Amino acid sequence: MTFPTEVLSPADVAVVETFVVPRYLSLFGNLALEMLLPCPEGRIAHLGCRTGYLDADLVRFLGTASLVGIDCSPEALDLARNKAAMSNADLQYLEVTELPSPLDGQSFSHVVALHPIGDLDERGELLNEMAGLLYAGGQALVALPMRGSFVEIADLLREYALKFDDGDLGKAVDLAWGLRPTIESLSEELEGVGLEDVDVELRPMSLSFDSGRAFFEDPSSRLLILPEIRRSMAGHDLKKPLEYVREAIDRYWSETKFELSVVVGCAGARRVD
Repeated sequence: MTFPTEVLSPADVAVVETFVVPRYLSLFGNLALEMLLPCPEGRIAHLGCRTGYLDADLVRFLGTASLVGIDCSPEALDLARNKAAMSNADLQYLEVTELPSPLDGQSFSHVVALHPIGDLDERGELLNEMAGLLYAGGQALVALPMRGSFVEIADLLREYALKFDDGDLGKAVDLAWGLRPTIESLSEELEGVGLEDVDVELRPMSLSFDSGRAFFEDPSSRLLILPEIRRSMAGHDLKKPLEYVREAIDRYWSETKFELSVVVGCAGARRVD
């Protein structure tokens, strides 16, 4: 399958590092770091490493660890390598556009993925890749928006579907948001690829936006949230529905900030065989 994220333009690489990481991606990275299990001489694989956010922290937490990050975006990897050169951490980066990756199987103590973009089947392939890279006793950590995330957008898309008698869109919204992972379903997905001792932590959060335009132009929305929504509803033309969402945010939240719900989740699981 294609890599579970999207290629970044050179301009967006700096945007990710400057705006997306501190405002949004760090919500997932901080939780993953808290759940990281100690391991002497650890070896970490970071799938979808982007600009190398969290990598030095992961290595420092384990003490003498090394890390290999893979991503499909060459410009993002260039920045990750530049950052690595200025640190004392053992960090290496590879451009990978498809899964399975060229990394050696059963050779990592930890495999990490932050906010992967994909539907249920694509997430299943990613989790299978993570499980295959771990050696016995190794830990997989996947952090992503859980069920209850972005429900305000779902409600406005349903409103559009009802107003314009678009029953197919309404069903697609219900299906997409209904397939968002829960503690139980994500645990089953991890166990389905052979991982055990699953632990899932949730943190309900919110992001504030001044207007509909601010939401759609915010780098976190543009580069992570909206691509995930579009991927979860692949096959449906969302241009007009999302224009309606933008106008509706301005209409309903004209005198207050628009608060977008995000249920930050992180699952940790171990390979025991």
